[in-house]
Amino acid sequence: MYQLLKQIIKTGIKTETPPQPDEAMRLTEQRLQQEILDVFGGALAIRQVDAGSCNGCELEIHAVNNAYYNIEGLGIKFVASPRHADLLLVTGPVSRHMEVALKRTYDATPEPKLVVAIGDCACDGGIFGESYASCGKVANVIPVDVAVSGCPPTPTAILQGILTAIGAKK
Repeated sequence: MYQLLKQIIKTGIKTETPPQPDEAMRLTEQRLQQEILDVFGGALAIRQVDAGSCNGCELEIHAVNNAYYNIEGLGIKFVASPRHADLLLVTGPVSRHMEVALKRTYDATPEPKLVVAIGDCACDGGIFGESYASCGKVANVIPVDVAVSGCPPTPTAILQGILTAIGAKK
């Protein structure tokens, strides 16, 4: 134990310096909030729909909502009803049992509405593809504006997909 403490004192602190604040990002955040205000008239409301996924994408979506990524700080929030939503975040290949429910959710979402497919399964059917139990990709059931691939995609990629959809709608 003594040798270990001696080595720690001799070596010192060997970590990287913390990053400095970037003013350009602050301006980007203000611009983003203005774009959301222009397109939707307020905060962007997201309804997340699991159409048959393995829940890997849901874990990453939860990470987008944590304090590190702070999606709510950008004026983007998750809602429980599609009637209050501006954007549908759909994960997983659409199972046959979820096909009608997904269509109804899409129809219940008011205009202007956006759809973002999250993960390889939602983008192209993934390892499940189309079968007797699966309709395959989300675009086979409802129109998709942005597809975010990955198994599962990183929280940064998910956030980038959401922001791309907002930018495309403007």
